[in-house]
Amino acid sequence: MTKIDAAAAEAGRRITLLAQADLAGEATKHGAREDELLSIFEAAAGCSAVAMAGLMIIPPAVSSPEDARPWFRKLRDVRDRLLKQGVSPSQLTELSMGMSHDYEIAIEEGATIVRVGTALFGGRTYPTST
Repeated sequence: MTKIDAAAAEAGRRITLLAQADLAGEATKHGAREDELLSIFEAAAGCSAVAMAGLMIIPPAVSSPEDARPWFRKLRDVRDRLLKQGVSPSQLTELSMGMSHDYEIAIEEGATIVRVGTALFGGRTYPTST
């Protein structure tokens, strides 16, 4: 956190961050485990050019949007536990969860930010390696 804060200060910028939570423990995804999140928010509270705004999650791929609901609910519960542990509400205003295929469920579960690039721009084409 201190490196990000120093880089932002040096650039004369103030940046807002979300902490990505890894609640499923998938090897293909990154993020902080729940037991690591409190220290991230505590570190951010001491920064001058970095402001934490909340949490984000990329849940495991599911066939039905409804199957993503438990992951979104889990992230909301993590936010609530962090608030009870003393994290400032100003650091937890955002819950970024949900994408083009499951954003309605995410909104029902409290999302304040959804990522809908595929719905707007279509699917991605990935280059093949030769």
